Amino acid sequence: MADSRPHVLLSFAASLDGFLDDASPNRLLLSNAADFDRVDAARAESDAILVGAGTIRADNPRLLVRSAERRAERTSLGLAPSPLRVVLGGSRGIDPAAAVLTEPGAETVVYEGRRSLPDVLGDLAERGVRRLMVEGGSAVLTEFLAADLADEIQVAHAPFLIGDAAAPRAFGLPGPAGFPQSPERRMLLAEYRSLGDVLYARYLVQRNDSDEELLGLTIELSRSCPPVLNAYAVGAIIVAEDGTILSTGYSREPLYGLGDPSKNHAEEVAIAKLDPADPRLRSATIYTSLEPCSPRASRPLSCTDHILAAGIPRVVLAYREPALLAVCDGAERLRAAGVEVVELPALAPAVREVNRKVLARG
Repeated sequence: MADSRPHVLLSFAASLDGFLDDASPNRLLLSNAADFDRVDAARAESDAILVGAGTIRADNPRLLVRSAERRAERTSLGLAPSPLRVVLGGSRGIDPAAAVLTEPGAETVVYEGRRSLPDVLGDLAERGVRRLMVEGGSAVLTEFLAADLADEIQVAHAPFLIGDAAAPRAFGLPGPAGFPQSPERRMLLAEYRSLGDVLYARYLVQRNDSDEELLGLTIELSRSCPPVLNAYAVGAIIVAEDGTILSTGYSREPLYGLGDPSKNHAEEVAIAKLDPADPRLRSATIYTSLEPCSPRASRPLSCTDHILAAGIPRVVLAYREPALLAVCDGAERLRAAGVEVVELPALAPAVREVNRKVLARG
């Protein structure tokens, strides 16, 4: 993600054949209560929520955080109860009686006319928006993807088909250049899980092979960790020497064969997904948002032990583990064993933000 603009998250639900709705006058519910709550949590973690004028005219959403607990937590952090509401008004604008303009609970910005997306994102960055959640509709989702301005996609797949040519699809045609997220530039599957009868998936967009980009992806991976107050949220990615992503992992990610998922560590999960005999490990880099643990109380082998046993020669990390839950010497042990350890402390604030509740205990 470029530093000059917010992190952009596209969020939507779609049928298995890719429709956002049917062609009837009534709004079709593609999701369920569990997924609605997930979306509400994502809203609460965002600084702004953006939709197009068509969504306002069709659904008249309030675009507010529903959970009183989440609103209270935002308030305790000095934030508004709900994120800034942003509408791309287009040439027709929106009804002055629309809920985003009349319902209290959040401020609203309407961009009138045909404003370019980079212009909108630049203005939102100046307003302090760091994470932008885009909730549609189809034209807006398509425009963000075609312009390569989306950093992640969160999609809930409904367990049915619509099959109506008159119904709106999640994405339209991108134009002659096609979508940048092509078969040659696959997105990273960060998370998937069932929510009742809905399958939720989260994809991250990788733009280059730099240490900064890949380490940033680990921080975004860490946002998939089930939250607890007595353990950190960590993301890890193992990358081959040629830049191929071999494996990913995040704290408390379920993985068959590792045992109790609540004890799973990010680096441990990422390494366990690979064959120990894979020769690419001997020249790979493991990126981790937090210093690999050592020592460890929950299991016999620490993440530092796993890295050394796998023969991974290079580790890139963002944040040294503070002496809060344990006294960690992972970086020192790795260096003493001849592993190259690179620290990028410029990304440490983002790690602290993800782990703010755990760190607040100290």
